[in-house]
Amino acid sequence: MSDEGRRRISAPPEAQNKRMAQQPEAAGPAGPVPLPPGLDLLWGRRERGRRGPKPELSVDAIVEAAVRVADAEDLDAVSMARVAKELGFTTMSLYRHVTSKDELLQLMWNASAEGAENLVLDGDGWRDRLRQWALIQREMMDRHPWITQMPMAAPPLAPNSLTFVERGLETLEGTGLTDADKIRVIGLLSSYALSEGRMAHDAARAAAAAQAAAGDAPAFPASFEQLLRQLVDEKSYPILHRLAWSAEIGDSPAGMDEAAEFQFGVECILDGVQKLIERSAGGGG
Repeated sequence: MSDEGRRRISAPPEAQNKRMAQQPEAAGPAGPVPLPPGLDLLWGRRERGRRGPKPELSVDAIVEAAVRVADAEDLDAVSMARVAKELGFTTMSLYRHVTSKDELLQLMWNASAEGAENLVLDGDGWRDRLRQWALIQREMMDRHPWITQMPMAAPPLAPNSLTFVERGLETLEGTGLTDADKIRVIGLLSSYALSEGRMAHDAARAAAAAQAAAGDAPAFPASFEQLLRQLVDEKSYPILHRLAWSAEIGDSPAGMDEAAEFQFGVECILDGVQKLIERSAGGGG
């Protein structure tokens, strides 16, 4: 996939999408299920606000500004007042378009997956395409680390998020897996990407805090590998000691290569998926 294509697609954290297959589309004869704030706007169940003294303000402009703030200052910096300041409007003017910060977060989540409908996954088989899907998801978390801080109280049901999940499910078509197993696989990869992305983001924030505390002096927080070499002795921790002093983890202050470690985990998951496909084809339980 081209770099341009990857810049256009973002991957939302999908750690709870196993529940997605069970989401009802309607509440029986009573009609559609009421959607939470934010989702109702994204799915066209609520009209976008058009009132206000400055008609050039829009939901899209608000979301773009919120994403800029989060990219530059982290998710904790995002508030209705901070976004209003970014846009040069009063805080109350934003509420004519977005009803709350929770709704704004829903809209930001959807924006993080903008371009999912145009995503084309290259490769000769399900494994190549699913690997690419997982790597794109992780790349987006690296580009927008605030995604790892998003509340996870509900499964991702925004239009762009569901489109990205659909692209992942499509990679497993023709494998013989049931649809339920497909969504489990997608959920597993998404949970792994989110967990690894969060750890990397937290480590980067800790390093930035250490540098800020050090002032002009260079600050290089000790890596896990460096600390391990100081803490484990051969008698009490023979395997950890052997690992700590082996050439496998190297001598870099940053420790083991994080991107390579993530890809190793993806390959392990894909190995498991291959076994699941083989078991399914053989009629095993």
